[in-house]
Amino acid sequence: MTELKNDRFLRALLRQPVDMTPVWMMRQAGRYLPEYRATREKAGNFMALCMNPELACEVTLQPLDRFPLDAAILFSDILTVPDAMGLGLYFSEGEGPRFERPVRDKAAIAALGVPDPEQELRYVMDAVRTIRHELDGRVPLIGFSGSPWTLATYMVEGGSTKTFSRSKGMMFDDPASMHLLLEKLADAVTAYLNAQVAAGAQALMIFDTWGGTLTPKDYRAFSLAYMQRIVDGLTREADGRRVPVILFTKGGGQWLEWMADTGCDALGLDWTTDIGEARARVGGRVALQGNLDPCTLYASPEAIERAVAEILASYGEGTGHVFNLGHGIHPAIPPEHAAAMIQAVHEKSRQYHST
Repeated sequence: MTELKNDRFLRALLRQPVDMTPVWMMRQAGRYLPEYRATREKAGNFMALCMNPELACEVTLQPLDRFPLDAAILFSDILTVPDAMGLGLYFSEGEGPRFERPVRDKAAIAALGVPDPEQELRYVMDAVRTIRHELDGRVPLIGFSGSPWTLATYMVEGGSTKTFSRSKGMMFDDPASMHLLLEKLADAVTAYLNAQVAAGAQALMIFDTWGGTLTPKDYRAFSLAYMQRIVDGLTREADGRRVPVILFTKGGGQWLEWMADTGCDALGLDWTTDIGEARARVGGRVALQGNLDPCTLYASPEAIERAVAEILASYGEGTGHVFNLGHGIHPAIPPEHAAAMIQAVHEKSRQYHST
């Protein structure tokens, strides 16, 4: 395999020395970039873009051509797995993702199969292979999936929700059915992520977008337990290097110690947790990724630089920090504001690294 020209991101995730703090952005390939909007229009719609490996590669590389980022992330969607399970994913204008066939009882859940990543999800694996080839060692490639709990909420609700009435209703009224669904999803996600590694992904991230909506007890039973099952089953070495695993529970800052116990390599933080306090709690065990409030990027470049400096100072000296937003970049953010953040991270972080 091609030797990495910039492995700063992988080294930081493994808490190895780096010359400066690496940076990438969740949703860095997206609607804030005019070139992305042009490619999406060429594809016809979002899912057509995801399912075209060449175009998925094109949009994955677009932010790297514009900004000196330290990692690329596969362009895809967390709902590809439930779609491959036969639920019929589609996107409604103004409503977000929807499923034609949501699962709302034990019989529907029992009928679900675990998709073969190289069959039903071959387009994702082809995208990983294409991106890895086109990167030619420029930066590492991140593969990802949604967490079982997050995927289950969409599958039971039939799409996005603010109340979680059906998914939490099943969790409370019929926990056996919810556990069955989560078990199948954990197996599917494990196979999916391992296939991404085999195709060329060099780090993995699990997005637990909706874990933070649970009580502490329910988080451990219905979200964390299944992420633990995935971490235990993942391929952790490829190309002679460790494949770091990042867990990110939005709204999960109170559970960092539990998350670190899974054996993951790093934890993603949203903007509601102070990164210095998080480091004091778990920084000797895992790296930390985050955690600028995405809305900061609406502000002036000067304000962005100050906010970056505050997070870097809060984390302090030494490795183990990957700079990122606390969630995905918003579609209306000016690209030059993202550039200001990235430049500030690289320039202002050098003082915290001795190597």
